[in-house]
Amino acid sequence: MSFNPLRSLSPRSVLPAAAVLLVLAAGAAAHANRPEPFGDQVLPGASDVSPVGAQSASSGGLDLRVGPGMEAYSTATGELLWSYRREGATALYLTPVGDDAVVVWNDGMVTAVNTADRSVRWHRGVPGLTDWLTAAGEPGADTRTEEQRRAVMAQRAAMALHPSADRVNDAFVTVVTPGLLMGFRERDGDLRFNSRPPTGCVFDPERAAQTDDASLVPRVCTPTPGATRQLPGGVMVFSLTDRGNFLNTGPDVVMRPLDGHRVRIEDGPVIGGWVYDTALGVRETACGASAVPFAVTSATCEK
Repeated sequence: MSFNPLRSLSPRSVLPAAAVLLVLAAGAAAHANRPEPFGDQVLPGASDVSPVGAQSASSGGLDLRVGPGMEAYSTATGELLWSYRREGATALYLTPVGDDAVVVWNDGMVTAVNTADRSVRWHRGVPGLTDWLTAAGEPGADTRTEEQRRAVMAQRAAMALHPSADRVNDAFVTVVTPGLLMGFRERDGDLRFNSRPPTGCVFDPERAAQTDDASLVPRVCTPTPGATRQLPGGVMVFSLTDRGNFLNTGPDVVMRPLDGHRVRIEDGPVIGGWVYDTALGVRETACGASAVPFAVTSATCEK
């Protein structure tokens, strides 16, 4: 005797099975249409583009501009091709890193977007970034016009973002605020290092420098009564490939990258200028022989 499973289902038993299928289908549809957790939207062009600043950058035949989000224009025709937006957030600054663009938003989020396939690689929130971008609580912040507030936010977003240009090892993105520094591996957003300045000190994002090997971030310290004696300046070196370092400098040090591995450091009229090699982690001696730390560099060695 053959057995047909369909004959064993009565009309009453079929109804629950159909109801289950309807519930599963509804759940799948809801899952497919649920809002993205960070409000991500990729739009084919947009009619309401009104850039918050003139900042733009080129990547892979695209002219990337800051507007409500990241606006991608054709470098050949000038046509707006697509936009990447985050609902409820405004893009303040962007920079290309390889095939990606890294964007700083007004809500303190940092996002990496692949400009080739328009996919979001990662989102990372930086504690305290929004407060610093908006100058919350700072003298004069309450009296600024809306245009002035936007200008301050865009300027600080540019100061905060420091990508490496390393094409051999992994590229890194360092985000610096006065109270916190975080370094992310660009390809996946993995947090590789983070640091807060010592008590009584702050980082200076505007004077930070980046090479292929390291992030160099000045700190400024204000002596406090009863505290252990602390130098007023210094540069914290966060290596992207090795352990970090600390450079004893004055509080007004100025850094200028010379190439992918060398930074010219101007430390006032008394100490003068010298070159730090971020690949070797030492001060450079005359004419490129980086063997003796703290040696003075001849000006003829600069390129």
